[in-house]
Amino acid sequence: MATSTKTRRAESTDNSAPHAADDQTDVPPPVGVRAIKKYPNRRLYDTKTSSYITLTDVKNMVMGCEQFVVVDAKTGEDLTRSILLQIILEEETAGVPMFSTQSLAQIIRFYGHTMQGLMGNYLDQNIQNFIDLQGRLAENSVMNLQNPLMQNFMGGYIEQTQQMFSQMQQQMSKQAETLMGNLSAGLTPKK
Repeated sequence: MATSTKTRRAESTDNSAPHAADDQTDVPPPVGVRAIKKYPNRRLYDTKTSSYITLTDVKNMVMGCEQFVVVDAKTGEDLTRSILLQIILEEETAGVPMFSTQSLAQIIRFYGHTMQGLMGNYLDQNIQNFIDLQGRLAENSVMNLQNPLMQNFMGGYIEQTQQMFSQMQQQMSKQAETLMGNLSAGLTPKK
């Protein structure tokens, strides 16, 4: 009995590459997208290099702007978002966090709220605007911040952010009016 337990432990910690027969699904990713398979033992297997990798390796792929997808080796379920969230968690707990506790709490409050989709779009657009601005700043040296062109870039970014925030406030106001109208209609006594 001790031998069978040792054998099972050896099998569960085996570092050899997985066999195709181990996979229930073998759906290829889109062309040009690197496939990473996540196995039940929580290990990540890079099909491009035919080797196991770590979350640090996946982070390096993100930093290198490589396109990849992480799938469950047994079910084929897309796990890319959960892996990216793991990386964010590690980054937030090590070193200097990007999000304050208050910001994280506020983000959590938006889940399940009628404004969840709007907030997600707002954050996506704002991050994209920031990335675009960063790219334009990189094209022109930081030393040229006094340059009218650079002032226009900064002004444009601030204006876009204000417009998005204003749109979000207008949509929130419309939703509140609709909600209040529905509430008052439901509270009006029926004859």
